[in-house]
Amino acid sequence: MLIDGHGRTVNYLRISLTERCNFRCQYCMPEKPFSWVPKENLLTFEELFVFVKVAIDGGVNKIRLTGGEPLLRENLDGFIKMIHDYKPGIDLAITTNAYMLDSVAQRLKDAGLKRLNISLDSLKPDVKAKIAGKDVLAGVLRGIDKALEVGLGVKINMVPLKGINDGEILDIIDFCRERNIKVRFIEYMENEHAAGALVGMHGREILAKVKEGHYIKALGREGASPSFNYLLDGEYEFGLIDPHKHDFCESCNRIRLTAEGNLIPCLYFDEAMSIAESVKAGDIEGAADVLAQVLKDKPKENRWSEEEIEQREISKRAFYETGG
Repeated sequence: MLIDGHGRTVNYLRISLTERCNFRCQYCMPEKPFSWVPKENLLTFEELFVFVKVAIDGGVNKIRLTGGEPLLRENLDGFIKMIHDYKPGIDLAITTNAYMLDSVAQRLKDAGLKRLNISLDSLKPDVKAKIAGKDVLAGVLRGIDKALEVGLGVKINMVPLKGINDGEILDIIDFCRERNIKVRFIEYMENEHAAGALVGMHGREILAKVKEGHYIKALGREGASPSFNYLLDGEYEFGLIDPHKHDFCESCNRIRLTAEGNLIPCLYFDEAMSIAESVKAGDIEGAADVLAQVLKDKPKENRWSEEEIEQREISKRAFYETGG
């Protein structure tokens, strides 16, 4: 069992497979040029797997593959199969923008993938294009349909932004409700790499929008999940991810690994320790020692707050390197 310095059990590993992305979302990397970390600087899947085995043997039973856009990484289904074959029962998921998903969903499912978290910030082509930096909605919707067709679990993530897509909250709920999939509304996480003019919605504002057309009942958090769940009209469950709330970090069970081998204890802070040297040498003990130190140093909480948006601290974290 992996325990951090504050007594929390850590059983969830998020691996960013690449910083590359085919979108330029306003809240993530709108100004990022198309210049990338050289491939030779990235850990191979075999090297990543060295650490994955250390983490699983230590007690990790949930792995999320992220990016950037993880579907841009070649032979992704082969990496999924490595993990699945090592521990078939592991909860193995991907966070994706779904633009390339329709052509690979079946292969990913066959390799052992169980679930997908898909970003869907708008159902309007022009609004989605404004957020993502290109006309992508049709491809994203094809990806969602294909994932459901092949039997993958799907959750939708939406980041409501004032003056951009805040009028579509109920539309997104209807879209997901019709398909029997869960939506989670994510408060915009202020960071230095996002577009400066963005203004996110506070959780209470998101809930007020939902209440305009529905009755909701608070259910609370499920285990260590970052999502606070609500029951809508007595039958449909949706979630709110509110990193600014005072209790958000209390049950944090996550650590993150970048494609270059940096092990990150907290999404907000930019501190990290590298496992690259250890895994390239096949030094399992060395990788385990780095993991132990990162767990010991894991912060108690982030520095986002429930203050009004203009008073909040801004993270230096590049989410395209860590997968959010």
